[in-house]
Amino acid sequence: MAKCAFCGSTIIAGGIKNGELTFCNQDCFDKGVLTQWADMIPAELVERQVRAIHQGICPKCQGKGPVDVHVSHQVCSFIFKTSWKSTPGICCRSCGIKGRIGDIVYCALLGWWGIPWGLILTLVQIIRNLLGIIFTPNPAIPSEALYHYVRIDMASREVQKRQRLI
Repeated sequence: MAKCAFCGSTIIAGGIKNGELTFCNQDCFDKGVLTQWADMIPAELVERQVRAIHQGICPKCQGKGPVDVHVSHQVCSFIFKTSWKSTPGICCRSCGIKGRIGDIVYCALLGWWGIPWGLILTLVQIIRNLLGIIFTPNPAIPSEALYHYVRIDMASREVQKRQRLI
């Protein structure tokens, strides 16, 4: 399975290709230019920001960290229309688990109503959420996903700053 070049989520089916890069949706495709800017940010600046976020307080509950990227998965379907998404969030382990539990309930209530993908993807997304609860990021070190999000955030701010100057 491919990974989105922008958000890093796993692409189960479909995606938008641009050369060697694959994006999970149009929004990620549009923001893909940020990955090029992100590669130009000095590693020591990224490291400093990642450590500050990882060792800081949770932006969701204001509780103690460590803070990292936690991804929860949803599916919703109705007869022949099925849509699914993976939503990354920067938060503490407790908030990450709560988000995944909420999305398990969401999938169980709204996911299985479509034929045939609703039934299949409901099971897939529930399993992905359960695995995310069991295998959370290592609290001792920041994940690669956190490094990626910090790079993208820093690149986004740099692009916005440059656009204001023009």
